Amino acid sequence: MNVNKDLFGHALSQFYFKKDPAKLYSESDISHWDEYPLTHLFRDFDQMPEIERQALSLAKGKILDVGCGAGSHSLYLQNLGLEVHSIDLSKGAAQIAQSRGVAQVTETSLLDYDGEGFDTIIMLMNGTGIFESLDSVPMYLNKLKTLLNPKGMLLIDSSDLRYMYDTGDDKSIWVPADRYYGELEFRLRYKKEFSEKFPWLFMDKNIFAHLAESNGWTFEMVCEGDNYDYLAKLMPERINSSNALLL
Repeated sequence: MNVNKDLFGHALSQFYFKKDPAKLYSESDISHWDEYPLTHLFRDFDQMPEIERQALSLAKGKILDVGCGAGSHSLYLQNLGLEVHSIDLSKGAAQIAQSRGVAQVTETSLLDYDGEGFDTIIMLMNGTGIFESLDSVPMYLNKLKTLLNPKGMLLIDSSDLRYMYDTGDDKSIWVPADRYYGELEFRLRYKKEFSEKFPWLFMDKNIFAHLAESNGWTFEMVCEGDNYDYLAKLMPERINSSNALLL
């Protein structure tokens, strides 16, 4: 099997630069191969789902777009005159975002990024996926806190995958015994190439709220979609000199 460590970026580059119509597919440990539409990453604002439009409408000040992909969210905000910094772990995606006109793009992981002073951080298209697992959520939330201004906010979306485990019997669900049901492992397929397997986290809103509040954040639901998805706004809690909690 031919394994490509940046298969996502490779497929995206073939589609964008060479107009190659070949399809990208993904599978997880609870789903079979499904097409991942590459056109999905080049949508205009009007073509984006309501959750993404809401997030972009709330974003303000100096903005960090984590997992920017082809740069559609960054471009929209940049065209509003906002200062946008964009990061993506995929070299191919970062190159495309830059080619499309995103002014400040860095190929890096979130944990390795050393920017600071952001008023808004956006993590969209199941932004919690980057957290990988429930156990690593505190580590990522602590990292994000270092990137924000004291009054900054994180706008992030996710989905509750309960419906994937629905037994159809009295609203009960079957869940794995060895992991949280939103902890999945994915891989991609493009032509005759495969990606390495990678973890991707979907969090229900109650667990996310608990983990956020347990790690020094406020958690606010902004809106919910039609497919068990939602947008949340998180802000770091602040402690004054007299140890009184400030929001």
